[in-house]
Order: sequence, then structure tokens, then C-alpha cells
Amino acid sequence: MTTRFSSGSLSSAASSFLTALVLSLGLFALPATAQDAETSTPAVTAPAIEPAAPMIAEPMIVEAEPAAAETPKEAEPLTRPTLVDASTISAGDTAWVMTSTALVLFMTLPGLALFYAGMVRKKNVLATMAHSFVVAALITVIWVVIGYSLAFTPGSPYVGSLDRILLNGLEFLNEGGKLTVSEVAPTIPESVFVMFQMTFAIITAALITGAFAERMKFSALLIFMSLWSIFVYAPVAHWVWEPGGWLAGRGVLDFAGGTVVHINAGVSGLVAAIIVGPRLGFGREPMPPHNLVLTVIGACMLWVGWFGFNAGSAVAADGRAGMAMLVTQVATAVGALAWMIAEWARRGKPSVLGMVSGAVSGLVAITPASGFVDVTGALVIGAVAGVACYWGATSLKSKLGYDDSLDVFGVHAIGGIVGALLTGIFAVPAIGGATSSFGNQAFGVIVTVVFSAAMTALILGIVNALVGLRVTPEGEREGMDIEQHGEHVL
Repeated sequence: MTTRFSSGSLSSAASSFLTALVLSLGLFALPATAQDAETSTPAVTAPAIEPAAPMIAEPMIVEAEPAAAETPKEAEPLTRPTLVDASTISAGDTAWVMTSTALVLFMTLPGLALFYAGMVRKKNVLATMAHSFVVAALITVIWVVIGYSLAFTPGSPYVGSLDRILLNGLEFLNEGGKLTVSEVAPTIPESVFVMFQMTFAIITAALITGAFAERMKFSALLIFMSLWSIFVYAPVAHWVWEPGGWLAGRGVLDFAGGTVVHINAGVSGLVAAIIVGPRLGFGREPMPPHNLVLTVIGACMLWVGWFGFNAGSAVAADGRAGMAMLVTQVATAVGALAWMIAEWARRGKPSVLGMVSGAVSGLVAITPASGFVDVTGALVIGAVAGVACYWGATSLKSKLGYDDSLDVFGVHAIGGIVGALLTGIFAVPAIGGATSSFGNQAFGVIVTVVFSAAMTALILGIVNALVGLRVTPEGEREGMDIEQHGEHVL
């Protein structure tokens, strides 16, 4: 009896001990918050282990609610140059626009300088190259002093403010991690945007010099280009490319410079050629290009550099830039072939000068359309431009009798007009996010033509009163290299 009783008591005690041990281990395995909750409940109560399940699910519920409440708001678009955090800058966009800037400058130096130099007579080669070179230097200074401020800062719909004179307000705070961006290009530093647009101002002014090559005084050139860049180029750039510009507000499309660069330069060149007057012997003496090898090399540089001109105008390394590059190549090729075929059919031989001139015609015409059209549009624009510019540089020039030395009007104005008008027909909303119409584009063309012609005539009148426009007949016969610069090519 004693043995059986002791065994039962021992068994009962062991069972109680094991139960307490399991419950204790379970309590220690729970999170601290569960242990604290159990301090007020009996240790032997089984439900003490139940809080484990809700403890797993609760964090998911708690985290989901604030996540929905903290959805970031979309940033308001910029309306003026603004100081921003450096983290908002895109390295890819910045690298592409810096590369494009170098390409566009390469179009002038040495591209345009060689292109023009090869088409003049040997006695005027250095003077012609000097035009492109000095324009690059002169417009650089004018652009940072006042040109950029007038073109790309908000002011009135017709001209920018003076807020960025001497680039006042353009900042880069390296230690503070801040820098300014333009409202036109918010993913790149404003300094890069200033440089990119400066190269456009440079080549536009340099293009004009081909219209009065071999006869304008160097001093007159400097004064004319200074005034023209301030009072003609900057306002037109503001009208079209600054979001508050009045032509931009009307929906006139110009992706990379059909109106701002080519029509502007071409029309101004024509007015200058007429006011300065024809070269001595024009129409009576042969004036063949002295070295077309230079012209072909320059044209090839223009073709390559134009990718920065058009694709760079996306101010981003994106699909639109890629599409602009593709249509630029297509239109250029078609323009070269169209001019070549037209000349071949009319004169019996395809000239090398005609081929490269046709390529430039295609480049000019696709410029306003490059960010808005597809390959079909590029094919049509290139073909029309090649034929139209051939007509402008030959038949129209001969009929009207003006001496546009290097066909600035025939190629750049005619090509720019063709491209601007056809942009209104072939613009694809899915590519450029905008549409226009033939009539709306024609309005932009007419306004640019009238303004450029009137202002150029006024400025040339002022320059003529100050220093005179052209060299003496004796100096012109001797050659601009010797007469203006005291140098010559052997």
C-alpha cells in the first residue's frame, strides 16, 4: 500500500513539474510585450500562448496605413531658373547635352569655316574663315553678358528680362549640394544649358557671313553681329523657345531652330547681300570655288555635328533624342540625293558641290521637325528641301539677280521655310506631344521673315553710318586677306 501510494504521488508531482516547465519555456519564447501582458494572469492558464498569432499579422496592418498616406505629390513644373538640390540632376542628360554642345560648336569651328572657305576665291580664304572664328568669340561674350538673359528668362512674351545679365543668379554651390536649372531643361545644370544655347547663337550669326563674303569690312562685321545677336536673335529665340514666348504660346513648333536659326539667318543674309551690294564683277566674271575639298570636309563636319544640334535639343538622353537623330540622318541623305538628281536632270552632271549642298538642305529642313516627326515625314521633308533649295540657289537667285555669295538664303531660308511648314503637316503627337497646322506654322514663318528683314536693314543702316559697310574697290580686287588682315595663303 505504501509503495503504490508513493508511486502515484511521485507520478502526480512529476506531471505537475513537467507542465510548469513547458509553460515557463513557452512564456520565455514569447516577445517581451506578451510576457508583460501575462504577468497579471495565472501561469497555468493555457490561453497565455495565443497572442503569438496576432503578433505576426499586426505589423503588416500598421505599415500599410502610413504608406498610403505618404504618397509623394508630383512636383510643380518650374516657370523660371531655380535653385534646386543637386540630386535632381540627371547624369545621363547632362553628359548628352555637354556632348551635344561640343558637337554644335564643332559645326562652326571648324565645320562652317571650312565649308565657306572652300567656296570663295583664294584671295579671300583667310578673311572668310576669320568671320566664323571671330563670331564664335564675339557671340560668346555677348551671350553671357546679355543674350542669354534676353532669350531665356521670363519677362514679357516678346523678350526676356534682365535678371540674368552677366549670368547673375546662375549658381553652383558645391558644398551645399545646390545649383540652378533652367525651366526649359530642369534635369541639367543651368551652366550646361547656357553653353548649349550659346553654340546655337554662335552658328546662327556665323551663317549670315556667307551672304556678304568677299566684300564687307571686318569692323562693320563686328558691329553688325553684336547688334544683330542682341536685337534680332535673342528676341526670336525668346518668342519660340522660352515657354512664355508669344509664338510658343500660339503653338508654333520649332524643335531645334527652323525659324530661330535658319529662317532668321537666311533672311538676314539676303537683306545684307542686297544692302552691301554685289561683288565687283558679279555676273560678268567667273568666281569659281577655289578648293572644294575644304567645302566637302566642312560639309561632313556639319553633318556629324548636326546630331548635337537636333538630337541635343531634346535636352535629355531619351527616346525623343534618339528619334530626332534618326530622322536627321534620313532627311539629310534624301536631301543630298534629291539635289543631285535635280541637278543631274537639268545640267547633265551631278556636281560634288550640289551633293553636299543638298545634304545641308536636308539638315536645315529637318531641324524644326526633328523632335516631332517620324521617318515618313523625314523622307518627304528631305526630298522637298533638296529640290526646293536647288531651285532657290540657282533659278531664284539668277532671276532676282542678288549676290548671295554662298547661298545662305537659297539653302537656309528656303530650307528652313520648307521644314517649318511641313512640320505642321507631319508632326506626330505620340512623338513630340504637340501638333500644329500648316497655317499656324506659316504664321510663325511670316512673322520671323518680316521681323528679321526689317531689323537687319535698320542695323545695317546704323553700321553704315558709323564705319561704312564694304571695303574699297581696290581692296576688294586685291583680296580681303591682304586688305583687311595683311596676310595671304601661299
